[in-house]
Amino acid sequence: MVEIKNPEQIAKMRAAGLVVAAIHEVTREVAVPGATTKDLDDAARKVLADHGAKSNFLGYGGFPATICTSVNDVVVHGIPDTATVLKDGDIISIDCGAVVDGWHGDAAYTAFVGTGHAPELVELSRVTEESMWAGIAAFRKGDRLVDISRAIEAYIRRQPKPGGGKYGIIEEYGGHGIGTEMHMDPHLLNYVNRKRGRGIKLVPGVCLAIEPMVSLGTPLTHVLEDEWTVKTNDGTWSSHWEHSIALTEDGPLVLTAVDGGKAKLAEYGVTAAPDPLA
Repeated sequence: MVEIKNPEQIAKMRAAGLVVAAIHEVTREVAVPGATTKDLDDAARKVLADHGAKSNFLGYGGFPATICTSVNDVVVHGIPDTATVLKDGDIISIDCGAVVDGWHGDAAYTAFVGTGHAPELVELSRVTEESMWAGIAAFRKGDRLVDISRAIEAYIRRQPKPGGGKYGIIEEYGGHGIGTEMHMDPHLLNYVNRKRGRGIKLVPGVCLAIEPMVSLGTPLTHVLEDEWTVKTNDGTWSSHWEHSIALTEDGPLVLTAVDGGKAKLAEYGVTAAPDPLA
């Protein structure tokens, strides 16, 4: 069953989303050469405490930290620790969430550590982020879930990969419903799988976390012995971007973006819904 939210509940999710945005802002500042991934986790914990919010990652299925810190060839679910020290030239995807009054927010971004990153890494992150926004722009009343998947995949496939070849759209992981739980129905693929059909009809009150994960090579991954850390099979580096979005009568509201998605959606000719907390 897909949980449908009313405007008051969406406003509570917006409050959780703004806490996630605050975590992103602080962790960007901490993600510098010499910092450990545990430093990032500590910073996220402080933001949650300052806002009176709870972590929806800590303890989830036994996960031992507040955020996921996925460095270089780690796609998702990297566990923060004191042994992983960020180096100049690394990229790191930081995935985090927050719970406010029982309602969840969840978002991720890829950061560049230091300077001098290869152009293909800069382009990898750009393509992944923009494919997310293409998917958000396709989150329209009356359409189907597969239309979001198609928009994400089509954007990625249109982009020329530096050095040739194709980007790997990670197959084992995708987006999801969100609301009174962090992970809910429906599951959202980042590519079109005709065997899955068209998916649910998109109606006001549906809330999704849209999160493409893209690598410079393979779409295939494996999980390490810690039962969490996911790496690409061929060791190529990857990027992960995510926002939580509510579909309203007035269009999409990006719950985890400071401006509600107004600026980026305008680039796609889409008007973001009014912010209920503005």
